[in-house]
Amino acid sequence: MNHDTRQLRTASLTAGIALALIIVLAPFGVFGAVGALVTPGDAGRTAQDILSSEGLFRWGIASLILVVILDVVVAAALFTVFEPVNRSVSIMAASFRLAYAAVYLAAISQLVVALGLLGNPDQALTAVDTYDTVWHVGLILFGAHLLLLGVLAYRSDLMPRIFGILLMIAGLGYLADGFGLVLVPAYALDVSRFTFVGEAALMFWLLIKGSRKQFSRKQADRADHLDPDSLISTPVDVVGIQERS
Repeated sequence: MNHDTRQLRTASLTAGIALALIIVLAPFGVFGAVGALVTPGDAGRTAQDILSSEGLFRWGIASLILVVILDVVVAAALFTVFEPVNRSVSIMAASFRLAYAAVYLAAISQLVVALGLLGNPDQALTAVDTYDTVWHVGLILFGAHLLLLGVLAYRSDLMPRIFGILLMIAGLGYLADGFGLVLVPAYALDVSRFTFVGEAALMFWLLIKGSRKQFSRKQADRADHLDPDSLISTPVDVVGIQERS
């Protein structure tokens, strides 16, 4: 097994496992803990429910912080997987996911703030609402990450192009929801609920195929073929050769 194959298999497995853990931890934190104890518009009941199940609420927050950490791991691992396709686009894709992770961590901090404000239910609910708003607006960054990831997957030789298409659709879904919240009063659609298939498909490919794939030298060098600078420099080199001759 060559070095490139070993490195890319490890990155694929790492990203796949991290994504699988996110799929377990995120729903628990968002729906099983935080969502289950928050009643929109009812500050008194929300404060009472959190106080009566404070341990669950705190575990929910902890699980969401772990999700942020895993997002950083995924960003680094996917950068390794897709860097051979196009380094510049891979850097942008990873940067958007890292930026989203930072924004989400800031949103989660509002849940910690809410715990200290339970004596004032209105302020506690305001903190929870801030968490929800910052998170959903931050999904714009996550959508941009998936969109770029979809472009990389579509242009690569690593996987069937359908994976790239599904990832781009997933990214557009998050972008629609994020910008919808900003631009449309009382935005109530949840497009990403129906477009997330690309994320699950990528996770399964990373775990089942990517972690076992024999990556060829041609694929490892593909970045050179897609690098705009190399396309620009080629005519110059030709002219230089002609002048020397």
